[in-house]
Amino acid sequence: MIQLVKSELISAQRNFFRSGVTFDVNFRIEQLQKLIALITSYEPAIYQALKADLNKPEAEAYTGEISILRREINYAIKNLKTWIKPQSKPLNWVLKPGSAKVYPEPLGVVLIIGAWNYPIQLCLLPLVGAIAAGNCAIIKPSEIAPASSQLLVELINQNFASEYVHVVPGDANTCQALLACPFDHIFFTGSPKIGKIVMAAAAQHLTSVTLELGGKNPCIVDKNVDIDVTSRRIIWGKFYNCGQSCVAPDYLLVHSQVKLQLINAMQTNLRQFYGDNPALSSDYARIINQSNYQRLINLLSGKIIFGGETHGEDLYIAPTLIDDVNWDDTVMKEEIFGPILPIITYTDIHQVIRKINSRPKPLALYIFSRDRNLQRQILRSTSSGTVAINDTVKQYTVESLPFGGVGSSGIGKYHGKANFDTFSHYKSILQKPFLFDVSLAYPPYADKLPWLRRLLG
Repeated sequence: MIQLVKSELISAQRNFFRSGVTFDVNFRIEQLQKLIALITSYEPAIYQALKADLNKPEAEAYTGEISILRREINYAIKNLKTWIKPQSKPLNWVLKPGSAKVYPEPLGVVLIIGAWNYPIQLCLLPLVGAIAAGNCAIIKPSEIAPASSQLLVELINQNFASEYVHVVPGDANTCQALLACPFDHIFFTGSPKIGKIVMAAAAQHLTSVTLELGGKNPCIVDKNVDIDVTSRRIIWGKFYNCGQSCVAPDYLLVHSQVKLQLINAMQTNLRQFYGDNPALSSDYARIINQSNYQRLINLLSGKIIFGGETHGEDLYIAPTLIDDVNWDDTVMKEEIFGPILPIITYTDIHQVIRKINSRPKPLALYIFSRDRNLQRQILRSTSSGTVAINDTVKQYTVESLPFGGVGSSGIGKYHGKANFDTFSHYKSILQKPFLFDVSLAYPPYADKLPWLRRLLG
């Protein structure tokens, strides 16, 4: 029955897409304007939903979800009429007179599968690209964040026609039913494990995919840094949203000469941010559910030098620093995705680079150093989806920077123009006049090959 309902919804959206309504740029802009107005009017409800799901502070709900969406939508509205213009391309002289152009066209009906850690933003930000590019869309929010999922149902389904944009809530069975249907593109945000399932399902219909995944993001701290600024930026990026961010620093690689200074500064900043008891702080979120809480508890081992306190009934894990970590420790085996920060000491940057390169490519890599040569060395010698130098996480918020992973941390990119590109097909078109139809190209080919060699090279 679920399969039938989803198939009927997709058929309705495909018929609406074929009507050509979404091809009109003014229609697209109107829908984007409607979306930003809805986000504004639903702002109090968004705060409540995120509080219920993640105990997310309003400041983090605003900066990590609402503000990003507003900027992304305004950026698309401002640039859309430029993005949709055909792009002229150089034409080989042999084909002249004529012209070569690339036309962006919408893909059709797309599926967006969101994640629970930023449950509003990670559903609606890809939708901005889908709408801007002229598609119809079905959104599957994460059932792990039920309050946000229900809010998205209300926000979208009560304000957009179902044959255009529609939210389909549900569990893994609903997601499997959707994945069994033919789409023109699937955009997934989540873990590499589920990403493989999505990609395998998409392959059954030869559907293209964008996979926004994650990984263990290294954060390298050189000896030549501003300790206090470095500490604040690492602590903020790591413990924002209780560490449940795909771009959060996963582990620290700290030069031995500044390690003690940095640890002392981080402990000071943690107390300044969250007080002596972060469990009482209104600025500190919680783990999403019991399953993730227990997974993180199992990673709490080794030399805990700060934090480590847990309250199972509140899904609370204190901001935690773990020192003297080895590469083979349990906490280094998987992406942490929580408020636990392992610290590894180094003296040789070449060894650090070799270790990073021996592991799956991360979604983000962070470098703290004043040494421009060291920065260039690390940039040249490593591969990651994104990089931030002397900061963390904020590269995600730059509309002009494409965001995405590489290798096991993701396939494809979005944000800004890349968001439009992801949901577009760039159609190549050669146009020729009827003049100058040279017979040299046509059979019979007798005695023509020498001339063709001279002309074509």
